[in-house]
Amino acid sequence: MTTITDDGRGSRRMPAWLTRVARVLTAVELTIGVAALLLIFGLVLVQAAQRYLPIDGWPWSGELARFCLVWLTFVLAGVLVTNDSHISIEMIDLVPGDLVRRVVRVVSCLIVALIGVALCAEAWELVQTQDMLKSPAMRMPMSWLYGVSLIGFVSVVVRSLIAAVDYAVHGVPEPRYDDLATHEMPTA
Repeated sequence: MTTITDDGRGSRRMPAWLTRVARVLTAVELTIGVAALLLIFGLVLVQAAQRYLPIDGWPWSGELARFCLVWLTFVLAGVLVTNDSHISIEMIDLVPGDLVRRVVRVVSCLIVALIGVALCAEAWELVQTQDMLKSPAMRMPMSWLYGVSLIGFVSVVVRSLIAAVDYAVHGVPEPRYDDLATHEMPTA
C-alpha cells in the first residue's frame, strides 16, 4: 500500500510501512535528543550553583554535560537528513530542469550515506576497542560514548539511502522559500 505523506518536503509517495518506521525512529531520536538537551541544561545549572555554594562540586557533572552534547549532535543528525534540514547548498534548487536537480540530490545523498558508512565503521571500531578506557570523573566506559554516536551514524546512512531512492523515483520537490514573501531579495 502506498500513501501520500508530507515529510516536510511537500507531498511524497512513500510506502505506509516506511512512513510509520520513519515516524517511530524520529520520535525515538527526538526523545533522546530532548533528554540530552534537558540534562545539559540541568547540569549546567548545577555547575553554576556549585560555584556559589559552600559545598564541594561534582566533577562528573561537566563531563556528563559534554557527553550529552556529543550524543545530542550525532543522534539527531538522521532527523536532519530526513527533514532536509542538514547543511546543504541550495543553489542547485534554482537550476531549471528537474533532471539536473534530481541527479545532484541523489548523488549528494549517496555521498552523505558513504560518509555515514565510514563513520559507522570508525564508531564500531571505537566501541570494540575503547571499552577498557573509562572517563575520568564518572568512570563511564568510553565505548558507551561511541555506541550512542554509532546509532546516529546508522540513522544517517539509512535515511540518506531512503532519501536518495525517493529523489531518484519521485524527483526533487520544488524549492519553498517561505521567507521570500516577507523579505526582498538583496540585489548586487
